[in-house]
Amino acid sequence: MSYHDDRLRIFTGNAHRELAREIVDYLGIPVGDAEVGRFSNGEIRVIINENVRGTDAFVVQPTCSPVNDTLMELLIMIDALRRASARRITAVIPFYGYARQDRKTRGREPITAKLVANLITVAGADRVLTMDLHAGQIQGFFDIPVDHLSAVAILSQYFRQMNLPNPVVVSPDHGGVARARDMANRLGATIGIIDKGRPEPNVAEIYNIMGDVAGHTAIILDDMIDTGGSVAQAAEALMERGALEVWAACTHPILSGPAVTRLAAAPIRGVVATNTIPVSPSVHLDKLVTLSVAPLLAEAIIRIHEDLSVSTLFN
Repeated sequence: MSYHDDRLRIFTGNAHRELAREIVDYLGIPVGDAEVGRFSNGEIRVIINENVRGTDAFVVQPTCSPVNDTLMELLIMIDALRRASARRITAVIPFYGYARQDRKTRGREPITAKLVANLITVAGADRVLTMDLHAGQIQGFFDIPVDHLSAVAILSQYFRQMNLPNPVVVSPDHGGVARARDMANRLGATIGIIDKGRPEPNVAEIYNIMGDVAGHTAIILDDMIDTGGSVAQAAEALMERGALEVWAACTHPILSGPAVTRLAAAPIRGVVATNTIPVSPSVHLDKLVTLSVAPLLAEAIIRIHEDLSVSTLFN
């Protein structure tokens, strides 16, 4: 594709330059000219090196690890574009950091996902484009429009081409049932649900598995895989219940801490994820397959720029 409109600008911080390059390559336009560096004391320094007055500016920046740095880069870039008189600024946040802190589960806890939404809005963003929020209600934390895309169609297409025998899509918790049902409908599969609890952060306990998984190829579908504990335990439980084999799929491959070791040792045939965030070069996992979300984000950017419906991309 070659998209020509001088009013459209796409900038990126340091969080995921490769994804930004894929997006602009798809559109056939250059990345916006901006410097995002550091002063000697560690403060973030942003310089926009081109005229953006009256433009429709998009900042591609997942707030992934190191989350505080990538978040501050996003906020400062938005502020720089606003002060340079960009007509509209859209924060393209494929992965929304702090999304798991979306509610109070005990006294004196912050709701950090709401705080981040406030920061992005106050910085000067006019709208947000994001993917597979950990909790859909985070959209309501913003007082600006939010376009919330899903990677389920991309992941489903991959599994459809594999022609897996007798698939069942398994949600690793009750909160992911809608996502699992969406993929199941696309694959003509049944669904299962894992009943689990979290006694503390990054620790999961499986209590029960709802649904028939014996004799099925199980696909565990989640929005993210962080330390890998939940998906590894789920895979073992599914195999014990008679599953033929187990696959894991997610939108955001965080893969922190012991994730690689756990996934490598787990009875998982493969892990299918997207490139909403970069996978660290130190991660060596032969089971991992990464699919690109760049065409989906690029199409969404075009629709936002042209004031067209984004909901047509949901299918």
